[in-house]
Amino acid sequence: MFIDTHCHLTYEYDDDIDTVMARAKNAGVGALICATANPKDINGALRIANDYDNIFVTTGIHPEYTNANPNDYLTDEILNNPHVIGVGEIGLDYHYGKQTRNAQIKLFESQLEIAYEHNMPIAVHTRDAEDDTKAILTDKFHGVMHCFTSSWDLAQTMLDRGFYFSASGIITFKNSESVRETFAKIPNDRIVIETDSPYCAPVPYRGRKCEPSMVIETAKVLANIKHLQLDELEEILLNNTKTLYPKTKIKI
Repeated sequence: MFIDTHCHLTYEYDDDIDTVMARAKNAGVGALICATANPKDINGALRIANDYDNIFVTTGIHPEYTNANPNDYLTDEILNNPHVIGVGEIGLDYHYGKQTRNAQIKLFESQLEIAYEHNMPIAVHTRDAEDDTKAILTDKFHGVMHCFTSSWDLAQTMLDRGFYFSASGIITFKNSESVRETFAKIPNDRIVIETDSPYCAPVPYRGRKCEPSMVIETAKVLANIKHLQLDELEEILLNNTKTLYPKTKIKI
């Protein structure tokens, strides 16, 4: 089975989770990792995970929420919850400007320390912030570069520091040749896949609301990039995800 390692089930699905889960199962997607970005979504994500055996959660605060205090949300009680397997998504995003750079760095570093104290993997968002990402993410930390579209230079640095890399539907886009080239170079034992639902729907669903069942289309393109049969890639991704997130107890 395939695992969608990063989706936002608290966004835009309302009471339709049962249908979303059924479509995922029918597509061969047997487990999902629900990431949080808005800190107010953490409790909602935990409620969803409590209802399904194969939904897990990473709890984190996206860099757009710089006014949030991580200590109010990433508590011991939350991080010790059996459904919570990592801290994310956290990171830096300067795409719309660096006006909040210092606040983003403070938020990022605070959450990194919390993850380190709990020995938890992190799911990192980085956009137009490669230099600061390199400077902050030392090999003290471990985790995954979520929805990775940055340079091969950053990939090399983070490979040396033990990180994994998640391919999203973006690798299926016509204008994403450089991203495909990067994933061709990343070792097979460092890759996972995601949808980032409800965003980044892969071809042939581009323009539609994305959901976990669509991760199969990303897997097909990734298998082609890596010169693997789909079932070979499936086994690699399953093993990688279990290694990345050791708290997952996936029922096959």
